[in-house]
Amino acid sequence: MLTRLANGTIIDPAHGVNAVQRDIFIEDGRIVRAPAAMRKIDREYDLSGNIVMAGALDIHTHIGGGKVNIARVLLPEDHEQDPVAPSAGRRGGSGRAVPSTFVTGYRYAEMGYTACFEPAMLPANTRQAHLEMADIPIVDAGAYVLMGNDDFLLQLMSDGAPQALITDYVAWTMRATQALAVKVVNPGGINAFKFNQRKLDLDERHAVYDVTPRSILRALCTAVHDLGIPHPLHVHGCNLGVPGNDATTLDTITAADGLRMHLTHLQFHAYGKEGDRKFSSGAARIAERINAAQNISLDVGQIMFGRTVTASGDTMLQFRGAKHAHPKKTVTMDIECDAGCGVVPFNYRSRNFVNALQWCVGLELFLLINDPWRIFLTTDHPNGAPFTCYPHLIRLLMDREYRLEMLSGLHPAARQHSILASLTREYSLYEIAILTRAAPARSLGLGDRGHLGVGAAADVVVYRKRRNMEEMFSSPRLVFKDGKPVVQDGRIIDTPAGTVHRVAPEFDPAIARRLQRYFDRYHTVRLGNFRLGDDELLSYGRAGLSTHSCLPV
Repeated sequence: MLTRLANGTIIDPAHGVNAVQRDIFIEDGRIVRAPAAMRKIDREYDLSGNIVMAGALDIHTHIGGGKVNIARVLLPEDHEQDPVAPSAGRRGGSGRAVPSTFVTGYRYAEMGYTACFEPAMLPANTRQAHLEMADIPIVDAGAYVLMGNDDFLLQLMSDGAPQALITDYVAWTMRATQALAVKVVNPGGINAFKFNQRKLDLDERHAVYDVTPRSILRALCTAVHDLGIPHPLHVHGCNLGVPGNDATTLDTITAADGLRMHLTHLQFHAYGKEGDRKFSSGAARIAERINAAQNISLDVGQIMFGRTVTASGDTMLQFRGAKHAHPKKTVTMDIECDAGCGVVPFNYRSRNFVNALQWCVGLELFLLINDPWRIFLTTDHPNGAPFTCYPHLIRLLMDREYRLEMLSGLHPAARQHSILASLTREYSLYEIAILTRAAPARSLGLGDRGHLGVGAAADVVVYRKRRNMEEMFSSPRLVFKDGKPVVQDGRIIDTPAGTVHRVAPEFDPAIARRLQRYFDRYHTVRLGNFRLGDDELLSYGRAGLSTHSCLPV
């Protein structure tokens, strides 16, 4: 079937197209060249006056794995207060902070998102994570495997293993877990917590393995580089949420030593210690450094006010944060030989000084970092806010008058400690398309996503023009997934399965012999059962498995 999307106003930054009226043709789930004049058009949509973009991608959203289910179990009230009734073409579900799998897919698609990526998949929880992501309808998915606190890696580093061996281990782990990228959370710190260390600064030594977070970052960055993994090492650094951690962030950038590194939910790592309250914004210092460091990319992790839940592998952080839980209940746990997990409900309040300044810090980062190709729109769902807040966040970035109106309602001391009121920048539609489509697709190495060129997957979103950008991005007129219309006027009309995205780096098979001995001695799972095969992954119900090429080194 040949479909024509006629007369739309195209915004496609990957090809430098900004508000150009032209037609798009779709066949067999792909965007194709304009057909010969005699070719019959089977279906046509008149998009005159409408904005057309590629489907949006969320580069960092917690949608699969043990921590998400723990959060659901911990917060039955979240589901009781937000039921979603079944209707034609879709199943029921519930939840706002941690919605059910079905509701996750529906709500992403209803905003024009067609791909979402889980940023912290523990190797020990691989099956759970992939099964859960496969249960999410419509959107594509992929996951970043969590490393940097696993005992096997720390033993290698403690024993002075060569970098080539560490690189083979990273590649083996990615293949075994069907991962798209590599993530590190509080490098070494989760493991150190198990040995009663309650903090681990960038150059502080692990009490047992005698390695530092800096050395772990360097080893993993080098492995990702040497393997040619498209997405840089995805880094949740040391000292998240701690006043003065802006200095740690600047040191972490130095630790990359020019190699590519992605700093995730950077808002939580951009706090100074100035002022009477010993809590201030470090956004300007960090933005200045990132603007000059072309090897660094980031997502923001913007907070929004209201109730949510924080779910993280960073047990050090969650142990500290448990006293702020709202409501007063938490879960903190160790997981096999990999890492840990902490789940803490939280309520961000606009009249609380710290929360209000956090809100300002995130927006300062968005507005001070110049290159939209290296900064991505996230709330670290659900840690900063549910992903359904994205249209509101987009309006804040595009509308300074509205931003100032919101700022005026915050805690007065937070307003005084922030430079937000002085920032006049407003994002354009073209820039929004970069940081929600073209840039994340390029960063992840998804050559056929995030753009509207010939050969791209036909993930296409049609928006009615609105003065209020929150309204515009909340409810697209049409969403196509792989060429199929799945949303019309804010209503789900089809729920196809999405694709799994991964990379498959090569490695020396000798690493498996070392791992066999390690698993036999320490793990409760056999090595053969630990690996997730292609047939098993596809049996979970996904539409397909897309393997993306590694970069030449």
